[in-house]
Amino acid sequence: MKKRHKKALARIGSAALLLIVLHFLPVEGWLRFALYLVPYLVVGYGVLRKAALGVVNRQPFDENLLMAIATVGAMILGEYPEGVAVMLFYQIGQLFEDYAVGKSRRNISDLMDIRPDYANLETADGIAQVAPETVAVGSTIVVKPGERVPLDGTVLEGVSTLNMAALTGESAPRDVAPGDAIISGSVNLTGVLRLRADKAYDDSTVARILELVENASMKKARTEHFITKFARWYTPAVCIAALALAILPPVVRLGMGLPANWGGWVYRALTFLVISCPCAMVISIPLSFFGGIGGASARGILIKGSSYLELLAKTDRVVFDKTGTLTRGSFEVTGVFPEAGVTETELLQLAAAAERYSDHPVSRSLQQAAGPLPEAMTAADAQELSGRGVIAVVDGKRVAAGNLALMRELGLEPQGDSAAGTLVHVAREGQYLGRIEIADRPKPGAAGAVAALRHCGVSRVVMLTGDRAQAAEAAARELGITEVRSELLPADKVAELDRLLAEGESGRSLAFVGDGINDAPVLARADVGVAMGAIGSDAAIEAADVVLMDDDPEKLALAMRISRKTMRIVWQNIVFALAVKAVCLALGALGIAGMWMAIFADVGVMVLCVLNATRALVVKNL
Repeated sequence: MKKRHKKALARIGSAALLLIVLHFLPVEGWLRFALYLVPYLVVGYGVLRKAALGVVNRQPFDENLLMAIATVGAMILGEYPEGVAVMLFYQIGQLFEDYAVGKSRRNISDLMDIRPDYANLETADGIAQVAPETVAVGSTIVVKPGERVPLDGTVLEGVSTLNMAALTGESAPRDVAPGDAIISGSVNLTGVLRLRADKAYDDSTVARILELVENASMKKARTEHFITKFARWYTPAVCIAALALAILPPVVRLGMGLPANWGGWVYRALTFLVISCPCAMVISIPLSFFGGIGGASARGILIKGSSYLELLAKTDRVVFDKTGTLTRGSFEVTGVFPEAGVTETELLQLAAAAERYSDHPVSRSLQQAAGPLPEAMTAADAQELSGRGVIAVVDGKRVAAGNLALMRELGLEPQGDSAAGTLVHVAREGQYLGRIEIADRPKPGAAGAVAALRHCGVSRVVMLTGDRAQAAEAAARELGITEVRSELLPADKVAELDRLLAEGESGRSLAFVGDGINDAPVLARADVGVAMGAIGSDAAIEAADVVLMDDDPEKLALAMRISRKTMRIVWQNIVFALAVKAVCLALGALGIAGMWMAIFADVGVMVLCVLNATRALVVKNL
């Protein structure tokens, strides 16, 4: 408990004790007023001061003014216990609300505690502990076991295991070795690592993530804007209504020749003011969104603002990019089909030898599948033919490895096709030796992600890809996607997305999920742009509205469930608060509800709404 909470608790306790003691003292008149004024000022001085400052600054219409008018009025009417009690319980509610909001912020801060405190910089004089902000790009830093990685960098020396739970929401550790790129915010668990700093601190992953989380509250949802506008008009409206309730009925009664009963009607008006205080909604709605965003952050899902959280809850169509989003984004050999008496190993080795000097992803996948080549298998005079393949001299014989067009140039007409991937045909000295199938395989959780989205109520799942039709359709069948658009250029993807947006129902949203680099135009065009597997990617963080911080597509369904739970909590609080207040306002205007019911309608409803709002932080059971 913070110092200000202790002070507030001491004032509340003192006022409550004095109120109990005064209840049993047989005093009347001015002495009774003076005695009750002591606990009233002890517990209510802060509220009265804020109300006065609001009037001076020409921003009077807030809950402090309502409480000040209601309680001062009660004291003037001689309802001293009620006046003190209203202020007392209001301050209890404020203390509870402040503590709950602070606890929510601390929970989020603990879950997102990724800010590094220092960096171990290598200098000519040894290791110096410096602020991460002062480390220049290209410098060498040392990360010891148990320390947090301060900057994005590349491992120069050392082998270790990293805990990336604070970044991705997953507890599975990651092994790293020299040459591996690692990101700031992860924790080094085992060995000592020497890193080359690849980015300045302000451009590092940890700084960008913290900036996004801290600024998320600036992009408000439509519901939050509604509550802000509602409170702006609601407070002066109830003040006018209370004034009318205090004046009009007595005037009408006087006109009818009846006693005015000014005291009774003013008391009703003051009760009306206490009941009408909009604290429950003004406090609990932003807290609900804050909790939803914080809970998602703890699971490796960055949502850039409550507006996107609200849109995500309304999403009924999801459009996926294929490569790097639903598939691994890296090629691998999925089939070897030798002919002419060669073995699978020989076919792979010949293709890898011919392609060994190429940096093409297909070439790298062949070299990885073939493994270390025999020392005698050397390649010379390699010639890379753009868009067709490679021709090289391997062990003194001319070997060609490439696509069907290259084979036809050599006068060969190989048979066989691949529905799911790319075929690399191999020929030696004009003789066809066989084909190797290379494909980009789906991610392990991709099919489950599509099924989970349908379970969440997503009506359409569409794949947009620049890949050829056969490969796209094969991948879609494996993943359970029925709508596919293939062989698309970036401009074609935008056009397809515009068509899908036009087909959607009013009030519903469309989410596009891409790798965040090649799909930036489409990410920006969608109602909700979601970057997949984009950890450490500046382009993804800039283009997307939601960033899934690891490579798990199933996190999208979790993000949707979090957003829908948050919106349910928001509307539960709105409906509950308005319903209770409407009933109590009517009862107060009729004189049935007194100050004690007013206290429940204000403080009680606020406490219940804040308690309900804190549920948005809990996501593990979704």
